Amino acid sequence: MPAVLLDTNAISDLMMDHPKVRARLLACTDPILTSTIVLGEIRYGLNRLTLGKKRTDLENRALRTLLGIPIEQVTQPISDEFGRLKASLEAQGIILGDNDLWIAATALSLSYTLITRDSIFIRIPGLQVEDWSQ
Repeated sequence: MPAVLLDTNAISDLMMDHPKVRARLLACTDPILTSTIVLGEIRYGLNRLTLGKKRTDLENRALRTLLGIPIEQVTQPISDEFGRLKASLEAQGIILGDNDLWIAATALSLSYTLITRDSIFIRIPGLQVEDWSQ
């Protein structure tokens, strides 16, 4: 069954109630998931903010946004894909951050479409990518 994997910026867009991303999410009939790596990136961004109203508001938005979105855990097949993908890209002179590689490996290993506005992902062979913000 096809499914879509939301990247960090797709979750951020939903947190900010981006109208096009929200509409695509509501119209999507495929299962919608995100990954533990994305959760870590969201948490990192929130923890960088000083304590206060802005941080509290964003933390609440994150909780509401992530409520009901299943979280894909890192499994051995995803780890295997990560190692293969990183070595393959490095051999081609393409260097990506490890978090992006983990997210891509998750989508590739499970045959999910990655929802992101990060154009770096189009450089990954075989990865299906959509930008719902346009």
